[in-house]
Amino acid sequence: MLWGDACGYIWGKRGIRVEIPMENERQRQTYYGALNYQSKEFIVQGKESGNSQNTIEFIEYIKSIYPFSRLALIWDGASYHKSKEMQEYLKLLNNGLVEEEWEVTCILFAPNAPEQNPVEDIWLQAKNFIRRYYHLCKDFKAVKILFEFFTDRQKFNFPKLYTYGIFS
Repeated sequence: MLWGDACGYIWGKRGIRVEIPMENERQRQTYYGALNYQSKEFIVQGKESGNSQNTIEFIEYIKSIYPFSRLALIWDGASYHKSKEMQEYLKLLNNGLVEEEWEVTCILFAPNAPEQNPVEDIWLQAKNFIRRYYHLCKDFKAVKILFEFFTDRQKFNFPKLYTYGIFS
Protein backbone atom coordinates (compact mmCIF):
# COMPACT_ATOMS: atom_id res chain seq x y z
CA MET A 1 0.00 0.00 0.00
CA LEU A 2 1.58 3.21 -1.11
CA TRP A 3 0.90 6.89 -0.60
CA GLY A 4 -2.58 6.68 0.89
CA ASP A 5 -4.32 5.02 -2.05
CA ALA A 6 -5.81 2.23 0.07
CA CYS A 7 -8.09 1.92 3.03
CA GLY A 8 -8.74 -0.89 5.49
CA TYR A 9 -11.95 -2.74 6.20
CA ILE A 10 -13.54 -4.15 9.35
CA TRP A 11 -16.58 -6.31 10.11
CA GLY A 12 -19.82 -4.41 10.36
CA LYS A 13 -23.55 -4.78 9.82
CA ARG A 14 -24.54 -6.84 6.83
CA GLY A 15 -24.92 -4.78 3.67
CA ILE A 16 -23.15 -1.74 5.13
CA ARG A 17 -19.54 -1.19 4.16
CA VAL A 18 -17.44 0.37 6.92
CA GLU A 19 -14.23 2.05 5.79
CA ILE A 20 -11.37 3.07 8.06
CA PRO A 21 -8.55 5.11 6.51
CA MET A 22 -5.08 3.60 6.95
CA GLU A 23 -2.88 5.68 9.20
CA ASN A 24 0.36 3.85 8.43
CA GLU A 25 0.63 3.69 4.64
CA ARG A 26 4.04 2.80 3.35
CA GLN A 27 5.56 5.97 2.03
CA ARG A 28 8.67 6.02 -0.09
CA GLN A 29 10.92 8.40 -1.90
CA THR A 30 13.43 7.54 -4.64
CA TYR A 31 16.69 9.46 -4.62
CA TYR A 32 19.34 9.81 -7.26
CA GLY A 33 22.82 10.64 -5.98
CA ALA A 34 26.13 11.56 -7.57
CA LEU A 35 29.47 11.99 -5.87
CA ASN A 36 32.05 14.39 -7.28
CA TYR A 37 35.32 12.54 -6.70
CA GLN A 38 37.44 15.68 -6.90
CA SER A 39 35.50 17.90 -4.49
CA LYS A 40 33.87 14.99 -2.59
CA GLU A 41 30.56 16.89 -2.83
CA PHE A 42 27.42 14.78 -3.05
CA ILE A 43 24.48 15.85 -5.22
CA VAL A 44 20.99 14.49 -4.46
CA GLN A 45 17.71 14.76 -6.30
CA GLY A 46 14.43 13.16 -5.30
CA LYS A 47 12.23 11.56 -7.94
CA GLU A 48 8.92 9.70 -7.95
CA SER A 49 10.63 6.50 -9.11
CA GLY A 50 13.77 5.09 -10.68
CA ASN A 51 13.30 4.91 -14.44
CA SER A 52 14.96 5.97 -17.69
CA GLN A 53 13.28 9.36 -17.92
CA ASN A 54 14.16 10.32 -14.34
CA THR A 55 17.72 9.08 -14.87
CA ILE A 56 18.08 11.32 -17.93
CA GLU A 57 16.63 14.26 -15.98
CA PHE A 58 19.15 13.63 -13.20
CA ILE A 59 22.03 13.62 -15.69
CA GLU A 60 20.75 16.92 -17.08
CA TYR A 61 20.61 18.25 -13.50
CA ILE A 62 24.24 17.25 -12.90
CA LYS A 63 25.23 18.84 -16.22
CA SER A 64 23.55 22.10 -15.11
CA ILE A 65 25.67 22.09 -11.94
CA TYR A 66 28.90 21.33 -13.86
CA PRO A 67 28.17 22.92 -17.26
CA PHE A 68 31.72 22.89 -18.61
CA SER A 69 32.74 19.46 -17.37
CA ARG A 70 32.82 16.07 -19.00
CA LEU A 71 31.08 13.57 -16.73
CA ALA A 72 32.02 9.99 -15.97
CA LEU A 73 29.13 8.31 -14.19
CA ILE A 74 29.68 4.99 -12.47
CA TRP A 75 26.35 3.21 -12.23
CA ASP A 76 25.16 0.37 -10.06
CA GLY A 77 23.63 -1.41 -13.05
CA ALA A 78 19.92 -0.79 -12.46
CA SER A 79 17.91 -1.82 -15.51
CA TYR A 80 17.05 1.79 -16.38
CA HIS A 81 20.77 2.67 -16.44
CA LYS A 82 21.16 0.27 -19.36
CA SER A 83 17.82 0.90 -21.06
CA LYS A 84 17.26 1.64 -24.73
CA GLU A 85 16.20 5.20 -23.81
CA MET A 86 19.48 5.78 -21.95
CA GLN A 87 21.52 4.38 -24.84
CA GLU A 88 19.70 6.67 -27.28
CA TYR A 89 20.17 9.68 -24.99
CA LEU A 90 23.91 9.04 -24.64
CA LYS A 91 24.29 8.46 -28.37
CA LEU A 92 22.54 11.76 -29.12
CA LEU A 93 24.49 13.61 -26.42
CA ASN A 94 27.90 12.30 -27.54
CA ASN A 95 27.05 12.32 -31.26
CA GLY A 96 30.11 12.46 -33.50
CA LEU A 97 32.64 12.64 -30.68
CA VAL A 98 35.41 10.14 -30.10
CA GLU A 99 35.06 8.27 -26.80
CA GLU A 100 37.79 10.31 -25.08
CA GLU A 101 35.74 13.48 -25.73
CA TRP A 102 32.28 12.23 -24.78
CA GLU A 103 30.28 14.69 -22.70
CA VAL A 104 28.93 11.86 -20.53
CA THR A 105 30.49 8.43 -20.12
CA CYS A 106 28.67 5.72 -18.17
CA ILE A 107 30.55 2.86 -16.54
CA LEU A 108 28.88 -0.03 -14.72
CA PHE A 109 29.97 -1.55 -11.43
CA ALA A 110 30.09 -5.32 -11.31
CA PRO A 111 26.56 -6.76 -10.98
CA ASN A 112 25.27 -7.10 -7.41
CA ALA A 113 28.35 -5.50 -5.85
CA PRO A 114 27.20 -2.72 -3.50
CA GLU A 115 30.52 -3.06 -1.64
CA GLN A 116 32.18 -1.39 -4.67
CA ASN A 117 29.83 1.59 -4.66
CA PRO A 118 30.74 4.49 -2.34
CA VAL A 119 27.26 5.97 -2.76
CA GLU A 120 25.90 2.97 -0.85
CA ASP A 121 28.04 4.11 2.09
CA ILE A 122 26.55 7.60 1.86
CA TRP A 123 23.00 6.19 1.83
CA LEU A 124 23.86 4.14 4.92
CA GLN A 125 25.30 7.16 6.73
CA ALA A 126 22.15 9.14 5.88
CA LYS A 127 19.87 6.37 7.15
CA ASN A 128 21.86 6.15 10.38
CA PHE A 129 21.55 9.94 10.74
CA ILE A 130 17.76 9.63 10.35
CA ARG A 131 17.69 6.85 12.97
CA ARG A 132 19.70 9.00 15.37
CA TYR A 133 17.34 11.97 14.99
CA TYR A 134 14.11 10.09 14.41
CA HIS A 135 12.52 11.91 17.35
CA LEU A 136 12.47 15.04 15.12
CA CYS A 137 10.45 13.24 12.45
CA LYS A 138 6.74 13.70 13.09
CA ASP A 139 5.86 12.73 9.50
CA PHE A 140 7.44 11.46 6.28
CA LYS A 141 8.00 15.01 5.01
CA ALA A 142 10.30 15.61 7.97
CA VAL A 143 12.21 12.39 7.21
CA LYS A 144 12.80 13.56 3.63
CA ILE A 145 13.92 17.01 4.78
CA LEU A 146 16.37 15.46 7.26
CA PHE A 147 17.69 13.02 4.64
CA GLU A 148 18.27 15.79 2.09
CA PHE A 149 19.81 18.04 4.75
CA PHE A 150 22.36 15.33 5.57
CA THR A 151 23.22 14.42 1.97
CA ASP A 152 22.68 17.17 -0.58
CA ARG A 153 25.74 19.28 -1.34
CA GLN A 154 27.59 17.80 1.63
CA LYS A 155 31.19 16.63 1.45
CA PHE A 156 32.04 13.04 2.31
CA ASN A 157 35.41 11.46 2.97
CA PHE A 158 35.86 7.77 3.74
CA PRO A 159 38.25 5.00 2.64
CA LYS A 160 36.21 3.65 -0.28
CA LEU A 161 36.56 7.03 -2.01
CA TYR A 162 40.21 6.30 -2.61
CA THR A 163 39.50 3.17 -4.64
CA TYR A 164 38.65 4.91 -7.94
CA GLY A 165 39.70 7.66 -10.27
CA ILE A 166 42.35 10.17 -9.32
CA PHE A 167 42.61 8.72 -5.80
CA SER A 168 43.38 5.13 -6.77
